[in-house]
Amino acid sequence: MTTRDRAFFGDADHDFHLTDAMIEELERITGAGIGTLYLRVAHSQYHARELVEIIRLGLIGGGMNPQRAAELAATYAKDRPLAEIFGLALDVLDALFSGKPDEVAA
Repeated sequence: MTTRDRAFFGDADHDFHLTDAMIEELERITGAGIGTLYLRVAHSQYHARELVEIIRLGLIGGGMNPQRAAELAATYAKDRPLAEIFGLALDVLDALFSGKPDEVAA
């Protein structure tokens, strides 16, 4: 099992991973613990910015340069219908909480 996810976002398939450092940053930015964030997203009680930050920080944790992750988030997550980014943000959190089989995440 792995806590990594790989998914299409914006222009290509990308790796997403909420590492411990990215979890701490997500908690700092949102002012909520990771468990609270997971429950809010899973129950559609999230703030729109939280979805964007989950994706951006997941990209960074997955190995992307922070500047490039911010550019992708600004282009493909901000000012877009929430339905376009909700599933990806939830998948990134699900990988963290439940794990994914290694062959699915690869």
